[in-house]
Amino acid sequence: MSRKFVYTQRGKASDALNDAFSAAVADDEVLFQLPVTRTWLRQVMLGLTLICRSSYRGVTEFMRDLLGVSVSVGSVHEVLQWAAQQAGAINREQDLSGIRVGLHDEIFQGSTPVLAGVDAQSTYCYLLAAEKHRDADTWGVHLLDASRQGLDPDYTIADAGQGLRAGQKAAWGDTPCHGDVFHIQRQCEALANTLGNLARGARTRRQKLEARIDRARARGCAGRFAAALRRSRQADAQAHELARDIRTLTQWLSHDILALAGPVLATRQILFDFVVEELLGREHQDARRIRPVRVALQNQRDDLLAHAANVPDDLVRAACVLHRKPTTSPAYWQGWGWLRSKLGARFHAVFAAVTQVMEHTPRSSSLVENLNSRLRNYFTLRRHLGTPYLGLLRFFLNHRRFVRSRRAERKGKSPHELMTGQHHAHWLTLLGLGPLQPQRT
Repeated sequence: MSRKFVYTQRGKASDALNDAFSAAVADDEVLFQLPVTRTWLRQVMLGLTLICRSSYRGVTEFMRDLLGVSVSVGSVHEVLQWAAQQAGAINREQDLSGIRVGLHDEIFQGSTPVLAGVDAQSTYCYLLAAEKHRDADTWGVHLLDASRQGLDPDYTIADAGQGLRAGQKAAWGDTPCHGDVFHIQRQCEALANTLGNLARGARTRRQKLEARIDRARARGCAGRFAAALRRSRQADAQAHELARDIRTLTQWLSHDILALAGPVLATRQILFDFVVEELLGREHQDARRIRPVRVALQNQRDDLLAHAANVPDDLVRAACVLHRKPTTSPAYWQGWGWLRSKLGARFHAVFAAVTQVMEHTPRSSSLVENLNSRLRNYFTLRRHLGTPYLGLLRFFLNHRRFVRSRRAERKGKSPHELMTGQHHAHWLTLLGLGPLQPQRT
């Protein structure tokens, strides 16, 4: 075809696009209409409160200004209380037998502890209760209630909270409770970052003092700064040495000792004890900051390393360690070839099984912290947290579908759907408020 014909067709396409996007709709043209019923108004109240995180007074203002409907704060509260009762009934009827790994933690609203439990695989929240205490009896009662709904995990993950662990021991007996690596790693990282900042501050002070001495030397009076400069250089060197050592120990702890793929348990224990001893040897330099981390590590050693006690075969462990290497490195393919020669026909099955197990073996309770971040937007709207309100939030978060997620299997699905594998209606419909308005194409 000729160039002239191509240019003509391109011009037609450009004109068509311009016409399509420039056809503005008049601002006062009616786009569509909605039948407004009492049920729909209740849907609006719940949607504004839970989806938009509006306060009660914000809901009344929206209804007054945009819908011309006069609704009192008490009416909004009544709708929320009714929805909370419906949500509580649904929560209590949910079968929890599909949960294999539970994540437990204690989050706070002010001084009120909120006990939380989350499924590691689906992010389904099976426990969310505000209590006056967080002792063993309180935890034990809630875990027994969850057991009546079928909750019987293979193991749980939690921090070093004594009440939490004692309550699980009383309720579930020998069910393992592995140590949470998220909190201890964050604590170690915070220590390393703080000491790094202090070291940079010491260097800045030393540099400023040296500049001041240079100016004084030009005037012939630098001698009186000699002692101060010596102390400043010594403090700078000590601060940087301490920060470097703590950073190195923190990296060893994260990448070698607590890593999912790593050496055998006995080796990990030796390395763990070495890190604790090194922290103890440096504790005199900054006891206020180093001692709490050292004590936390020392008290949680067995819980943090519990995951490494059940890897039976050296070849399986070698397959685990191989996952730490990038697939583009020669070391990866050398290890891959060695494993294949050792395992023979079993290699692909074993390697695939190890990959799947590692992908589905959680090590931290960070999902509870994620839940805490989502709840925080609602907690700030309420001065007092009642059990019905928390039950409604739990129901909403469990049945609201993820708009986006780093894990492709979660996108467009709710935690309830991920846990059960079954589709469910919209959460407003589940509460008994009927179907949503027909969607416009």
